[in-house]
Amino acid sequence: MNADGSTESGSLIDEIVREGARRMLAAALEVEVNAYPAELAAQRDETGRRLVVRNGYHQAREVTTAAGVVEVKAPRVNDKRVDESTGERKRFSSAILPPWCRKSPKISEVLPLLYLHGLSSGDFVPALEQFLGSAAGLSPATVTRLTQQWQADHTAFMDRDLSEVDYVYVWADGIHLNVRLEEAKACVLVLIGARADGSKELVALRDGYRESGESWADLLRDCARRGMRAPVLAVGDGALGFWKALAEVFPATREQRCWVHKTADVLDSMPKSAQPGTKKAIQDIYNAEDRDHAEAAIKTFAQLYGAKFPKAVKKITDGQDQLLAFYDFPAEHWIHLRTTNPIESTFSTVKLRTKVARGAGSRTAALAMVFKLVESAQQRWRAVNAPHLVALVRAGARFERGQLVERPEAVAA
Repeated sequence: MNADGSTESGSLIDEIVREGARRMLAAALEVEVNAYPAELAAQRDETGRRLVVRNGYHQAREVTTAAGVVEVKAPRVNDKRVDESTGERKRFSSAILPPWCRKSPKISEVLPLLYLHGLSSGDFVPALEQFLGSAAGLSPATVTRLTQQWQADHTAFMDRDLSEVDYVYVWADGIHLNVRLEEAKACVLVLIGARADGSKELVALRDGYRESGESWADLLRDCARRGMRAPVLAVGDGALGFWKALAEVFPATREQRCWVHKTADVLDSMPKSAQPGTKKAIQDIYNAEDRDHAEAAIKTFAQLYGAKFPKAVKKITDGQDQLLAFYDFPAEHWIHLRTTNPIESTFSTVKLRTKVARGAGSRTAALAMVFKLVESAQQRWRAVNAPHLVALVRAGARFERGQLVERPEAVAA
């Protein structure tokens, strides 16, 4: 017996468990990091070099698990891409081991990830035993009951009363996750809303077809049936069937097209040699100080590229009103309203987690797992800037050049 009262055999067993946890965590991090640059391999700079590459390892850090403290050396990624909405460098963030994480994730967060990776309920027990140091109470039957509970949670979420909440802004997108949906072209339809207090939350999540107006109409009709009020502004990709559905169900809601999707669409219709200059010209439009300057920037864009690339220019000039709608709202909200980033950023890690999912599986179970992942991520969502102005938007306050108009100017008699 040792001085601390432990036995040699006990110490050896603990060490074996800790080593198992360390190895599984290291392997999971390697898979995650390798998948990220592989998925973005086509994105290159002007010289043809990849913008996202592996870049060694971070300094080792200690993470507390149920097996004790294990040392982790996380792989590092060099991401040279720039977020068009913020102008800042994009950064890889591990869903398995986020920055500054010092404790192993909750079982409620680990199980959906394992499911979406294709593990059966029988595989959970050994996987969790290695990762968490113990599998007590986690028999396959227990895991099955948990997944059934999550399906019930998702069903209850999609049936909840919406008459007591008010979503002033909504973001819509159809996300292809390659999860266990029954048809290859099916995707997850996602609606995220900003409440009158500025906080963001998931409004709806169900399977459907991204380009199908009827799929989106069915979702919006269901929200309206449960008491959802028409949002003031909706943000989404121009290719969505969402817009036809929105006009049918909530005709009073204004439309804002996502500038990130629009930029990609325009650049895809132009030769690579013209893309860098085109991209900067487009940024001049949505980063303009007000609507007047944005409209002037569109005219400049049309003069510069209209003769050689009329189809590309038409993609912007034909939808000008929907692209510039955000200028009629508070300037503090523009960064939130000109893109579908609230959805894109949330699902970037979910996409990574579901990249290698396999098997037909259960459609309802897969949606429940995605729902649980988003529910967990929702706790970390940032509120809209200047949240006090959201309620004013709902009240019908008028904004000019991004500033609140206190009272209309007196009209001369």
